[in-house]
Amino acid sequence: MNGRTAYVMMALGFLAPLAAIPSVQAQEAVVAAPDKEALFTSPDPALNINKQVVYHIMRDLLEAGHWDKADQFLTKRYLQHNPNVPSGRDTVVNFFTQVLKVEKKPIPDKLTTPVAFVTAEGDLVTVAIVREEKDPKDSAKTYTTTWFDTWRIVDGKADEHWDSAVRQ
Repeated sequence: MNGRTAYVMMALGFLAPLAAIPSVQAQEAVVAAPDKEALFTSPDPALNINKQVVYHIMRDLLEAGHWDKADQFLTKRYLQHNPNVPSGRDTVVNFFTQVLKVEKKPIPDKLTTPVAFVTAEGDLVTVAIVREEKDPKDSAKTYTTTWFDTWRIVDGKADEHWDSAVRQ
């Protein structure tokens, strides 16, 4: 028996008892950061501007429905990588106002979306949002997971967007 075979047999011998353990769902809950506003700031001026654009997209547009302000935060061409929403600022505005019928409400002082973390690098800003889902094995239970949105910021506006969406 060569060294590699011995290693594989040892590893299999170590792992075999684990197969007898009943299936469990090991997961740490995804939780919102205690100070979400701080996540949308940076000591780097360029990253701070980019994070603030995303903050206003989330708070003013997505939460408060002020799609009349979309031209302040989205470029005209706004490339959309969500399979349910076509590209273009006007198309996205139409989707939220006419298709989803999002109602305009007062812009909150603070973001209400449960944000876990925000990462910015270069022209990209990624926001991880706490998402609660029904357990497919027990509809009386829920679990948390993470939804990701990423925006590319060009000249102070979001020019491109990716998220975790699947076709509906």
